[in-house]
Amino acid sequence: MLQLRTAQATLTLGEQTQSVDVQLPYGWDFHHKGQAGVGRFVMAFEGPITVPSPWALYFHRLGNAYQVKLNGVVLDANGSISEATGSDYAKVPRFVRIPAGVLLPHNQLEVTIRSESGRRSGVPAVWVGPKDELEPLYQREYAIRVGGSGVFTVFSLVVGVFAFVLWVSQTDPRPERRGVRDRLYLFAALAEFAWAFFIGDTLIERPPLPWAWWSVTINTALAVWLSALLMFCHTIAGWAGRPASQWVQAILGGLLLAGPLVAYFAISLHKPLLLTLWQAAFALIFVPSSLLFVTQALRKGRGGMQRMVALAFVINVPVGVHDFYVMRIGEAFGNQAYLRYTATLFGLALGAIAIERFRSANLRVRDMLDSLAVRVLDKEQELSRTYQRMEAIAREQERVQERARILRDMHDGVGSHITSAIRQLRSGHANPDEILLTLQDSLDQLKLSIDALNLPPGDVTALLANLRYRLEPRFKAMGLSLEWATVPLPTVPRLDASAMRQLQYILFEALSNAMQHAQASVLRIEATPALHSAGGVSIRVCDNGLGFDTRTVTRKGLASMEDRAIAIGAQLHISSQAGKTEVEILLG
Repeated sequence: MLQLRTAQATLTLGEQTQSVDVQLPYGWDFHHKGQAGVGRFVMAFEGPITVPSPWALYFHRLGNAYQVKLNGVVLDANGSISEATGSDYAKVPRFVRIPAGVLLPHNQLEVTIRSESGRRSGVPAVWVGPKDELEPLYQREYAIRVGGSGVFTVFSLVVGVFAFVLWVSQTDPRPERRGVRDRLYLFAALAEFAWAFFIGDTLIERPPLPWAWWSVTINTALAVWLSALLMFCHTIAGWAGRPASQWVQAILGGLLLAGPLVAYFAISLHKPLLLTLWQAAFALIFVPSSLLFVTQALRKGRGGMQRMVALAFVINVPVGVHDFYVMRIGEAFGNQAYLRYTATLFGLALGAIAIERFRSANLRVRDMLDSLAVRVLDKEQELSRTYQRMEAIAREQERVQERARILRDMHDGVGSHITSAIRQLRSGHANPDEILLTLQDSLDQLKLSIDALNLPPGDVTALLANLRYRLEPRFKAMGLSLEWATVPLPTVPRLDASAMRQLQYILFEALSNAMQHAQASVLRIEATPALHSAGGVSIRVCDNGLGFDTRTVTRKGLASMEDRAIAIGAQLHISSQAGKTEVEILLG
């Protein structure tokens, strides 16, 4: 197994061509700052006299575009040597098998590459030897560079998606910050998405954009990763509201905005120094901030999550400085960049912190919900007690009102009649029959008041039946012929217990007036459903007595009847003439 480390190179840059002896690896960007061109590298080596097993060539990296010839036979080629196509085949290792009959005792290997400005192209030291010995080297390098990049890209995407979902779905539960999202999740998501894109570029040999614009995209992703990672650290360290942090944020924003222009002009104007200075500016912000963060994280009382991020800084800052020197200052082609692998520590730390933050937020929400549940239960119990007190007060008020009503009815009815009887006795001219009639009215009204306590609300039929039961004996004793003309009546829902008592009083007053003043021989009570009101009832009390002039006669009893009718929403119509007096009550 041989390693070829010298070559005769023919280099073409624009219109100029030169031939020189070079050492391998040969980094194009290091020797030809910002210039594109074509290089032809010729190497001679001695082959075995006999070939017991197949041989192969192994290139750590090669290109951008390349063509490999051995003894005039093209073994492998990718991309165009004659013109720039935007493709980049220098990102992964190459393993080229040598067909039988091509390998000779004296061999000439010719490797031609086309290099584009700023794409870190070149020719490595070439390994030549038996296939079985070289293939493990290739497979190990391919697994690290391609497989590792794929795994870390997927890992960063998963962490980024998880952090983004948390940022979208989780809001601050506190009332004064309701709807505010945690920026920590957003910075973690941006950092991981940008890093996934940056290292995923290794897997893209044919970019969808021209190289100048693709360079802008890749460098912007790097800038977003650095900025978001730094702001994540400022947030977790509690620096976000400080003036120094705001200055850092402003500088990062300026570098981010300038990045696309710097990357584009560095490629199009062949000035790679612009991109180097731009990345150095990021380093001047990033390195001191990371050192300050590590110092704070190591202080007593800081949490394990901050120390996890600090550990990632301790490992990655030196690695990042190394990679910056190798890629932007030193001869990069023969060296490996390690940050793409060690930066996974940041992804692990960011993911762990996001999970811990989410868990803590859930615990806070759960505690708040538990506290709220206890407070709601206390309020429910307090409301229940208040309701019970109010219900007791309402029942007591209802009893007081009922007693007041009974007393008022006794005063207006029984008391009024007894008072009238007393006046008759004191006058000295009392008629015993009149006094007896007055006392009888008092007794009847007292009985009816007691009966009214048990009347079903709205049942007018029961009310009339009760009146008939109590008063019919008096009608007969007075020689009055009583006629009942009633049919089954609908229940009037709006007549509650109080309204039923008012209606009973109106009817009793009408009947009492007929017995005392009308000198009638026939008393007729009619009760029918109302014709013009669905669910209504019409009650008429008629007699064939003397009658009276409704326009001139004013009695306290008639006024009381009208007031009570208004109170229950009924219509009261009184008409009278000689031989016919009618009192009609319409209940709607």
